[in-house]
Amino acid sequence: MARFPRANLAAAGVMLLCHFLTDRFQFAQGEPGHQITDWKYDVSKTFPRGEVGVDVNSQAYSHRWKRNLDPFKAVDTNRASMGQDLPESRGFTDLLLDDAQDNTTQIEEDTDHNYYISRIYGPTDSASRDLWVNIDQMEKDKVKIHGILSNTHRQAARVNLSFDFPFYGHFLREITVATGGFIYTGEVVHRMLTATQYIAPLMANFDPSVSRNSTVRYFDNGTALVVQWDHVHLQDNYNLGSFTFQATLLMDGRIIFGYKEIPVLVTQISSTNHPVKVGLSDAFVVVHRIQQIPNVRRRTIYEYHRVELQMSKITNISAVEMTPLPTCLQFNSCGPCVSSQIGFNCSWCSKLQRCSSGFDRHRQDWVDSGCPEEVQVRSIVKHWEQFYATCDTET
Repeated sequence: MARFPRANLAAAGVMLLCHFLTDRFQFAQGEPGHQITDWKYDVSKTFPRGEVGVDVNSQAYSHRWKRNLDPFKAVDTNRASMGQDLPESRGFTDLLLDDAQDNTTQIEEDTDHNYYISRIYGPTDSASRDLWVNIDQMEKDKVKIHGILSNTHRQAARVNLSFDFPFYGHFLREITVATGGFIYTGEVVHRMLTATQYIAPLMANFDPSVSRNSTVRYFDNGTALVVQWDHVHLQDNYNLGSFTFQATLLMDGRIIFGYKEIPVLVTQISSTNHPVKVGLSDAFVVVHRIQQIPNVRRRTIYEYHRVELQMSKITNISAVEMTPLPTCLQFNSCGPCVSSQIGFNCSWCSKLQRCSSGFDRHRQDWVDSGCPEEVQVRSIVKHWEQFYATCDTET
């Protein structure tokens, strides 16, 4: 198995600003003032009081993220909860990346994405068939066809998990499945579902409502969740044919994308009306109060990592297996945390009793609890201890 050097991370620090009062959403790309028109998803949610005028501004930072990161300034954030069954329209849009065409059919390679190692299997690899979950052979009472998702366009729905699923080191118990070929993993629900915090076997403008044969099904057996998009068509190009693919989330943190029917090159799918992505993304949310407007807080969402898989490798009877790598969050005490050699700069915060690199979903607590300052003081003390130890040796 070939091991490739760490991939450069795609977008870092994405800030998302949503205008819930005006129901108008903007996503700035590149230079200030350059904005992309967004599109809307319907998804269940409720906002608590005091969260009405929530803004979200989106800005891509020029530097690329690495595993060892210098801490940046704290920003404030706001949380919104989501209800179970009350659909409400929302918008989204996103930055799009091109992918060169590749006609290779047999693929077997490991790529290190810092948080995950991915392996792609082509049509001639037996693993492509082995990793496909045949939902039709599962217990029928556990396989659920989602009626709303199977008959609508740009719709998302909450699905509860029967197990703790580790995603970027964080344990999830619920996700949001979207008709557009992806799973949203964020706790804070905003209108730009496709922007970040997603698991995307094939994010595109799929519309299950255009065909009676299209369904969105899922199956949870207590150790794995399988979500399958069955015979779905692109809303803006029905004649391309139907797509059948799935995402499997395993209790050990592995994520598997399986592809049964991919009638065209994924690189040729239009992104005019919907982002096209294959991969993973995660972000943290920070909140601050707006002094001029009482009882209103602003949420800012920062994307800290993204896994982008080669779209040209996604074909009929192909699969992707992503295995999680160790993160700072797994350490429960100071010693193992600060002495860890896992590629991240792990630090221990005594107030929170937590190990972190400073960049995960707990960023708000980390900053509010003064952890960056504690880490800095500890670093200075350690530096001078080493300095005096060196001086004593020289004398």
